[in-house]
Amino acid sequence: MQIQDLPYPDPGVPDVRSGPRFLWWLGRNQLRGQFKALAWGLLHFMAVSSLPFCVGFAVQAVVDRSGGRLAVAGGLMALACAANALGDTFLHRTAVTNWITAAARVQQLLARKAAQLGSVLTRRVAAGEVVAVSTGDVEKIGWFVEAVSRFTAAAVTIVLVCVGLVVYQPALGVVVAVGLPVLALAVLPLLPRATHRADIQREKAGHATELASDTVAGLRVLRGIGGEELFLDRYRRASQEVRHAAVRSARMWSLIASIQVLLPGLLLIAVVWYGVHLARQGRITVGELVTVYSSVMILTYPLRHFEEIAMAYSFSRPSAKRAARVLSLQRATPTEGEPGDTATEGEPGDTPAEGESSDQAVPNAREGGSAAAARAVTTGESGRPGTTAPAAPDVIAAGDARGAGLPSGDLYDPATGLLAPAGRLTAVVCGDPDAAGRLAERLGGHPSEPGTSVLLGGVPLDGLPLDSARAAVLVQDKDPVLLSGSLRELLDVPASGDVGAEQALAAAQCGDVLDALVQGSVDAEDPMDARVTERGRSLSGGQRQRLALARSLITDPEVLVLDEPTSAVDSHTEARIAQGVRDLRAGRTTVVLTSSPLLLDRADRVVLVHEGEVAAVGVHRELVRKEPRYRAVVTRETEDEAALSDALHKLNKLDELNELNKLDELDEIEETA
Repeated sequence: MQIQDLPYPDPGVPDVRSGPRFLWWLGRNQLRGQFKALAWGLLHFMAVSSLPFCVGFAVQAVVDRSGGRLAVAGGLMALACAANALGDTFLHRTAVTNWITAAARVQQLLARKAAQLGSVLTRRVAAGEVVAVSTGDVEKIGWFVEAVSRFTAAAVTIVLVCVGLVVYQPALGVVVAVGLPVLALAVLPLLPRATHRADIQREKAGHATELASDTVAGLRVLRGIGGEELFLDRYRRASQEVRHAAVRSARMWSLIASIQVLLPGLLLIAVVWYGVHLARQGRITVGELVTVYSSVMILTYPLRHFEEIAMAYSFSRPSAKRAARVLSLQRATPTEGEPGDTATEGEPGDTPAEGESSDQAVPNAREGGSAAAARAVTTGESGRPGTTAPAAPDVIAAGDARGAGLPSGDLYDPATGLLAPAGRLTAVVCGDPDAAGRLAERLGGHPSEPGTSVLLGGVPLDGLPLDSARAAVLVQDKDPVLLSGSLRELLDVPASGDVGAEQALAAAQCGDVLDALVQGSVDAEDPMDARVTERGRSLSGGQRQRLALARSLITDPEVLVLDEPTSAVDSHTEARIAQGVRDLRAGRTTVVLTSSPLLLDRADRVVLVHEGEVAAVGVHRELVRKEPRYRAVVTRETEDEAALSDALHKLNKLDELNELNKLDELDEIEETA
């Protein structure tokens, strides 16, 4: 894989059982690049290591006054320098390629996992941790994968040079052959402590990153309540903790580096002293002494790669562990045909066999869906036995021209008994906002928590591939994200083509939003070319909600689920949005989870979900009048107000009965008269 060929068509199925296993999987999937780097590395290091032999040969030729041997030595040095330049150039090129391609593979895996998990990801892993994994950790992982081949080439070179020195000059060669392994292994006792300090630094840096991202996300609120200084002080303290941890880690690594300088110096002194002693005795020539001396000098260069690989592994191991933890996250209902995320039995990283789940602890999605369909036949919307839920069709409807094979029909949730008839606007009222969020997620299929599958036209959504389920049912959660870029790019989403941008923006009442975007953009005459800042931070909460709603309306899915789409919008605009959504979504299934009377009044059908079950079904005005629990949620009545309202309602009933009794008495008197 070359850099120009990125991204990978398929990044593969990683082995995420542990950090080291994940690193091994990455290296195993880049064997070709590793072998290329190893070959160029051997050429480079062997060319560098051959220079001392050439220098020693040249010195001995001068001592012997041999012009021919001196010329040969010069030619060999020129050849070694050329090989050194060639090897170094292509080693660097191949090493950088291995680094970038390994990092790109990890980033693709993380992006795929984020797409599969959706909003589940940030509920299981802190946002700062995800940012740290996808940036700094990816670089450290790529660094280790790239450094392995260079370290291997350096180690092989050291072994070959030691063997060559022993053969060339046994007396000094043995000293070098014994001393070099000691130099390479001398820092091993310090590595656990250095790794521990690096882990502490990384943990504190992740905490600081998380604190910074949370502060930026809530900056508008912090300014409103005057909490900027408080959070700034927190970040200062976190930043200082990171600095102190980095200094402690750097001290340990500087100690390791100093040992790597001190010990080779001591070995060099020992070799020179012993070599001079042998030369004075006439046991070795001057050329041989120069050769061995130069070899020890040169070998300090490949020895540096031992320190580098130790540092790379100490930094990449915790990074790989964190990346593996993120990549091992699973949805509660894995999809058929979706790549597995964890290695199961057999070879690590292999794709599970057809029909098997990648996680044995998660039940088969189709079995769960079929069981849900069977239970749904005897459980109606009110949750009482005896009523019938939508029956499963014999064949999945292809009906929608936008996607053959996608189911259509009524949306039914067996867990709560909620039924959203096809082609109608259904409003759902939940007293608990968190329960409403979980219900919205479940209605979209493949929820984060295991449970009974939602049925669309009788077809279990959890049994469909994730992309098919999302194409059939689109869920907009409470806090939709706006990506930076132009408004045209923001609204460039997979869509049916039946709803244009102008229609969606008009239905979502985005006129003032367009004006604000144009005013905040330079040289943007067309509102569609206006820039949207990251997460729409330059816009108010209501403006962000309306842009997100317009984006959802453009997609025009078979089923659209909106969770509190107008919670930050004023009442006048909210009323117009309610009518706009109703008109634009006519003939399409729409589910709105809300407690706003303005939206509820426009719904064809209103469902009250209380304590996880459907408690009442009707229209807004009827439920307000007849259902106390519904009225308490929608009108925000307190218990005392609800009791007073019930008492007044009973008094009105008594007054009506008294009036009827009086009328009956008058009728009897008239008849008697």
